[in-house]
Amino acid sequence: SKLAALFEHPLYNIPVPEVTEKDKLFIVNPMEKFSLRSSGSDEWVSSSKAETLLPTGKTAYDTYPTWLKFHIGINRYELYPRRDPLLPTLLRDLATQRIVSSVQKSGGTQLKLIMTFPNYGQALFKPMKQTRDQETPIDFFYFSDFERHNAEIAAFHLDRILDFRRIPPVSGRLINITKEIRDITTDKKLAKTFFISPAGNVCFYGECSYYCSTEHALCGKPDGLEGSMAALLPDKTLAKRRSWRSPWRRSYHKSKKAEWELNPNYCSQVRETPPYDRGHRLLDLIDMTILDFLMGNMDRHHYETFEKFGNDTFLLHLDNGRGFGTHSRDELSILAPLQQCCSIKKSTYLRLQLLATQPYRLSDVLREALAADPLAPVLAEPHLRALDRRLGKVLLAVGHCLAR
Repeated sequence: SKLAALFEHPLYNIPVPEVTEKDKLFIVNPMEKFSLRSSGSDEWVSSSKAETLLPTGKTAYDTYPTWLKFHIGINRYELYPRRDPLLPTLLRDLATQRIVSSVQKSGGTQLKLIMTFPNYGQALFKPMKQTRDQETPIDFFYFSDFERHNAEIAAFHLDRILDFRRIPPVSGRLINITKEIRDITTDKKLAKTFFISPAGNVCFYGECSYYCSTEHALCGKPDGLEGSMAALLPDKTLAKRRSWRSPWRRSYHKSKKAEWELNPNYCSQVRETPPYDRGHRLLDLIDMTILDFLMGNMDRHHYETFEKFGNDTFLLHLDNGRGFGTHSRDELSILAPLQQCCSIKKSTYLRLQLLATQPYRLSDVLREALAADPLAPVLAEPHLRALDRRLGKVLLAVGHCLAR
């Protein structure tokens, strides 16, 4: 296994700083029981009157559902540890747990559902919109592109292979539209959009600002539909997140260019602007840029951080559905932060060099990681080959910087 060998490599065993109580997202007494209360958002609360030890003699923590252990494990430095024993269980839960509720997620340009499991765990479901081998038409603007379920799955595994670990776990899943959405939804607006197509398939389209109409309906065969299931982060009432506008955000206008596209010295003013004027925020943003270039994702207008940790923490790489849309073209403008700032973390650079070598080739380790997903093959071969080509271009850009 190339993947197992990669994770054994010394570059994947650099210790993270010691995690103190103030570095944890949640301070939890593992002897204390937790009760789940169902509200507008399913929250978990400390049950201080509960027995400190359960009759089995185990600590209360041992009985927590996997999603709750995932939330408790989040800290200042990582969303989940490198050798996280919970990860296989969490991915399996996302793929197999019974769905008890399906409602549309508000906001966003395209249809997404929030699925709830019997243990109060929740997942964000993005349905299949196009087949694996369809490329985004060359005349499409990036902001009107489809969101792809397989891009969300592949992005999670790629982020882990790059050792960022900043994307919440995602699994593919085949959903029964009738039993797991239509028959159990309490969302009246969503329920109104179901219909049977002329081919006899169950379809729905929901309500959103793009692609929510009968022309863009999601249809089963006759009611089976592929999608990605992403573990939800803790509710914002429990763990506030801050949204940051990316300095290299695109103009989202059909003819106007953004300032960074016109000013070759743009990075020098970013370096003087908080929060990029200290700490490793700019380097973290360049990490995200490299991830996006490898996937071909042009749609990174914002990113988020957990408010509790201030400026000294990682960036969350959320919403990756517009990656892996094209394999025949490489969008070099995505690399602008790397090219203009000529900065990269040494650890990131060394891992990229490692992934360009035969024993750990990026396409091979990602193919192996994706083979375990229920919807395998997740990516068409041309997309995997494009990763190796793009990795070469990232290393070339760093080479130009070193030469300068």
